[in-house]
Amino acid sequence: MTRVKLRHFLFQNASWLSAGVLLTFLSSFGQTFFISVFAGEIRAAYGLSHGAWGGLYSLGTTVAAVVMIWAGGLTDIFRVRVLGPLVLAGLTLAALSMALNNRLFLLPIVIFLLRLFGQGMSTHLAQVAMARWFTATRGKALSIASLGYAVGEALLPVIFVAAMVFLDWRLLWVVAAGVTVLGIPVLMRLLRLERTPQSLSGDHIATGMQDHHWTRSEALRNSLFWFMVPAILAPSAFTTAFFFHQVHLAQVRDWPHIQLVALFPVFTGVSILSMFAAGWALDKWGTARIMPYYQLPIGVGFAILSVTNTITGALIGLIFLALTVGANNTLPSAFWAEFYGTRHIGAIKALATAVMVLGSAIGPALTGALIDYNVTLGTQFMWIAAFFVVVSSLVWTGIHRAKTAF
Repeated sequence: MTRVKLRHFLFQNASWLSAGVLLTFLSSFGQTFFISVFAGEIRAAYGLSHGAWGGLYSLGTTVAAVVMIWAGGLTDIFRVRVLGPLVLAGLTLAALSMALNNRLFLLPIVIFLLRLFGQGMSTHLAQVAMARWFTATRGKALSIASLGYAVGEALLPVIFVAAMVFLDWRLLWVVAAGVTVLGIPVLMRLLRLERTPQSLSGDHIATGMQDHHWTRSEALRNSLFWFMVPAILAPSAFTTAFFFHQVHLAQVRDWPHIQLVALFPVFTGVSILSMFAAGWALDKWGTARIMPYYQLPIGVGFAILSVTNTITGALIGLIFLALTVGANNTLPSAFWAEFYGTRHIGAIKALATAVMVLGSAIGPALTGALIDYNVTLGTQFMWIAAFFVVVSSLVWTGIHRAKTAF
């Protein structure tokens, strides 16, 4: 796409793309990279060990994953203009709950609300909308919409860590709630001309394998879906674990936390470049050629992080992580549309989102428990690196077996 064509594409679709960016940005308040900034304060306030905090976080996130299976399918029925404000209202309530709650037994419920409305539905809405509204330029649309997430990941941790020097951590959650609620009228304005998913499906239909409109039940009976499950789960589980335990990692490596957080904008910059490169590549070649290999860099990154004791080494490791994380913001959503079609993309991708959210529950709980059992993060990171090699092999096998379906 030339510069002139890109400018024309952005101008023609500015409202739709901006809505996607807004949703992914506001999802930041329910993402682990943001919540984990407050990990030390939360553990101190509730008297939790690393394992106990990881377990509660996992509990709330797991329930959110289960609910996502049903809630995500609503995108096949209702417009984003209808669902979006409700999701952002729920995220506002969740952020206020984190600010006001003092009861330990309510903490998993607060986490559940943050994960469901933030990581789950806000991201899901944006990705399903892009996958449905765009066909030939699906990769570019997904990449642009994911910029909101990237901006949040780059700026919010640094801003809020710095702000905690002057403001109480609970007050900062009130700020997060305020930003979220301001996004509701903006989203409604951007989508004032949105059409229903049903009308879009008639005009912008795209079939999947065997020239077929796959339903969710059919996808579940298809072996390719299960070969893809580890690839959906692994990046979510272990990037979540990395950010979740960032305070602990800085402590054991004797790094000032702000020094580690200062690397995140570089991580985000690389992930943005990778995201757009992946979007361009999938529009040119499709997802089948790319999916088996894009998770190998994150394996290299975790291997580096397992052995380095310097901030420079951490930077190099984060760069490799970012190569996969950026591509992961674009490729999987396009994969489901390409292989299973767009008529039931909301329901099918809801399953994938549920697996992703479940992965983000497993990662912190597993690594937190291992920390409590004196298994160092360095040792865990090397195991994780090996797991990504296995994941890539499974994806290659699944796609190789399914390619004859086209």
